[in-house]
Amino acid sequence: MKPRRKPGGGTSRQTGGVPRPLPALLATQEAVALHLARLLELDPRLEAVHRVAGEVPPRLRAPGFAGLARIVCGQQVSVASAAAIWSRLERLPGGATPEGFLALDAGELKAVGLSRTKHATLSALARALAEQRLDLEQVARLPVEAAVAELTRHKGVGPWTAEIYLMFCAGHPDIFPAGDLALRKAVGEAFGIDPCPDRDAVTAIAARWAPHRATAALLFWRYYAARRARQAVPV
Repeated sequence: MKPRRKPGGGTSRQTGGVPRPLPALLATQEAVALHLARLLELDPRLEAVHRVAGEVPPRLRAPGFAGLARIVCGQQVSVASAAAIWSRLERLPGGATPEGFLALDAGELKAVGLSRTKHATLSALARALAEQRLDLEQVARLPVEAAVAELTRHKGVGPWTAEIYLMFCAGHPDIFPAGDLALRKAVGEAFGIDPCPDRDAVTAIAARWAPHRATAALLFWRYYAARRARQAVPV
């Protein structure tokens, strides 16, 4: 008998006939492993992807302004460039807090590699947080669609940024950031789709993997990296 899913997370394989509840957050290696086991049951095609990808580690990051700022630093740049920009920003006194960021001058922020657009985005987000017009703890508790809508109403925060934040900083288990180019390439390569599928096509493919789409994303990032022997996760 197949285990019944629970709303918002499902169950892992039965143990002694009793479904084992799945962790609500992808915060540990065990949580990812349990979600991955269920994902492979849902779509056996992913067994081949898993063999190439190898171990799939969790990717939970610091929540709040620091986590969101790190993701903004990674918008439309390589993983290496994003890491370098964030590392320099984080080292500035107060650079990882809303109030501290707002106290930095334009010259300091330009020196770390922030573009004018990213500077404007982070300034707006820092002000929204400092003025309590944005509550990231509350956002993390919202359903995915509502959380994405709340984040994307802030200028400079698009669906990719919102989805990556919810996945990596809130540990949400059922998000697949289909706008990510590495993920789209990985899905295309795994399933022999040429040319690379667009966001809508990958979103449709990933629908089969609910409610474990974040684990699927982690799996495909590892698959992409393994095929190229380099880092692929965007933050």
